[in-house]
Amino acid sequence: MSAARRTGGGLFGRPAAPVGTWLKIASGEPVEIMAYAGFDFVVVDLEHAPLDLQTAYRLINAAAALGMTPLVRVPDKTPSTIQKILDAGAMGILVPHVDTVDEAAAIGRACRFPPHGVRGAGGTSRAGAWGLRPNAEYLASGNDDVLCIPQLESAEAIKAAPEMLALDTVDAVFVGAADLSMSMGATPASPEVLELVASAIEAAHAAGKRCGLAFGGVPERAASAVRDGCDFVVLSNDTTMLAEAARGLVAGFREAGG
Repeated sequence: MSAARRTGGGLFGRPAAPVGTWLKIASGEPVEIMAYAGFDFVVVDLEHAPLDLQTAYRLINAAAALGMTPLVRVPDKTPSTIQKILDAGAMGILVPHVDTVDEAAAIGRACRFPPHGVRGAGGTSRAGAWGLRPNAEYLASGNDDVLCIPQLESAEAIKAAPEMLALDTVDAVFVGAADLSMSMGATPASPEVLELVASAIEAAHAAGKRCGLAFGGVPERAASAVRDGCDFVVLSNDTTMLAEAARGLVAGFREAGG
């Protein structure tokens, strides 16, 4: 299957733009809450949260069981980490700080079985239903369904986006506007940053692929970005949702005279 047709277990086959959130808490309860809240997907965050592979393993399973697409933001570009995450049942990975075409090609190969890549077969893993899934089906799913999504977080990365998206092993890109803006000495709302974000979206669409963005806890901005061409969005994260709700309750109590 070509990259333009991979759907990540149906994530990119939805009529509306998929909305997800980051998972940073090492517990299954936030996964359940996000499913009941209506999120389409979750991203287990191994880059900016103290989560280990075993915890990621459990969160991936919980998300899939609850009908959400489980993605994982890996902490680095190491093929061995990518392989373990995919064998744990993740339907895709986000890889931070992919700046060059060579880096995108390498992570793409790490996501695919030969002859399309270098991922090792592990059919006795969860992805292979513990060895009960026919091997041909396991291998085909690994090549046809799993999403490989480089994160573009520098001007260099944005410039290389058209070539990255031309790779059959790359399915979408995700623009990390916070790191992108910091690398430029600007803010996510700066015109020069917005121009680069727009160029990444344009490059993705020209390649018949998708571009995603994160928006913290501002759903109105996310909806506006979708109207402007963004294809999938990540809103807030489990820890910040808890923190903001807790602070709001205390502030409301104090303001009410408590």
